[in-house]
Amino acid sequence: MNASKLANYTNVKARELWKTLYLCAKENSKRRFHALYDKIYRPDILAEAWRRVKRNKGSGGVDGTTIANIVEEYGESRFLNEIYLDLKKKRYRPSPVRRAYIPKGNGKQRPLGIPTIKDRVVQMATKLVIEPIFEADFQDCSFGFRPKRNTHQAIAKLRKACRDVSWVVDVDIQSYFDNINHEKLMKLVKMRISDRRVLKLIYKWLKAGVMEDVRFHETEVGAPQGGVISPLLANIYLNYMDVIWTKQFSHLGALVRYADDFVIVCKTKQNALQSIRVIKTIMARLDLAINEEKSRLVNIWGNTDGFDFLGFHHRKFPVWLKGGGCIHVLSQSPSKKAMKGMRQKIKEYTQPRNKLYWSMANMIRGLNRILQGMKNYYMISTIAKKWLRRIDWYVIERLTLFWNKKRNKRRKFGKKGEIMKITQGKLVKLAV
Repeated sequence: MNASKLANYTNVKARELWKTLYLCAKENSKRRFHALYDKIYRPDILAEAWRRVKRNKGSGGVDGTTIANIVEEYGESRFLNEIYLDLKKKRYRPSPVRRAYIPKGNGKQRPLGIPTIKDRVVQMATKLVIEPIFEADFQDCSFGFRPKRNTHQAIAKLRKACRDVSWVVDVDIQSYFDNINHEKLMKLVKMRISDRRVLKLIYKWLKAGVMEDVRFHETEVGAPQGGVISPLLANIYLNYMDVIWTKQFSHLGALVRYADDFVIVCKTKQNALQSIRVIKTIMARLDLAINEEKSRLVNIWGNTDGFDFLGFHHRKFPVWLKGGGCIHVLSQSPSKKAMKGMRQKIKEYTQPRNKLYWSMANMIRGLNRILQGMKNYYMISTIAKKWLRRIDWYVIERLTLFWNKKRNKRRKFGKKGEIMKITQGKLVKLAV
């Protein structure tokens, strides 16, 4: 059996397991699963987990091993066989995560915890096995880090919920991933899983600790952002809120959640204020807190105020009717933070001086990959065109600067017309 056929066969077997576990969990909401550990080290599951980790790329952990090292030097079969034996003989021990930081839009830094490649594969295999069980319990209001769900679906639900309402509660949780209570999370996991070996695996990852430079830090709370299984655990934790809201408080408003970002859409201000009190109570039960500075209560009745959610600014823009009347319809445009991020990404790609040796065709080819991704995400309404045209113009400015530097021209932004002719029909336009 060649590699492609083996991969297809493995995918089919993994999907069959996923479907079986999902249907069993869906059929009985109180069923607890006890025989899962041996499925985690099944060769087809480990092979599928490795394929996904390899596809996601990413840097190495504290042991310094990278994906390239495994593929080119160590050997993939040898690597997976060692994981198989470690899990089967219960010798597997997770390593601490490597601390790294990425810049945030507000100038601060977001801490990431990067597991080793080996830990990522085991986490992915565990995720493949337990995810369908919890997926059967997750509510329709949740969209983040779930199979076949994305941000555009969340925005579509938000748009529908805002048709006849006036108030939106925009909630930001204070350092969510850093404050997840381990004991309460494990209680929620145990509601569906009784296999002690799987529970022990998850608990070990939570308690694995963090290596920052050469110093080790214990982890008493939180789930590291960067871990393969962390988004699933984060969804399990907040599903507690989703269930309570859906069963007891949905009359107050519609909840739309993507990971730790969520909004509640309410008809009246009274409902919105009551929603805030309910959410604060639920957060207290989960040992979480609302970020008072970033959370807002917004009146979206007219074109006066809006809110940011999932990289978009949501506002009811006026739509003029043929008879001269006017209605306000919720629409989306890229948020100020998103606009700044797009410009920064384009600048970082075009700025390095070693790229002055590139041809204009090579520069356009690389930029197009970035621009197409931006277009696919942000071009979801006619309102967005107005803002995305500014990004199109900024791209021309950056290419003009690149062209003039390459040719040693003194006027940095001269010859824009020439660049527009050169790129016509070749450059991806966001506002088209």
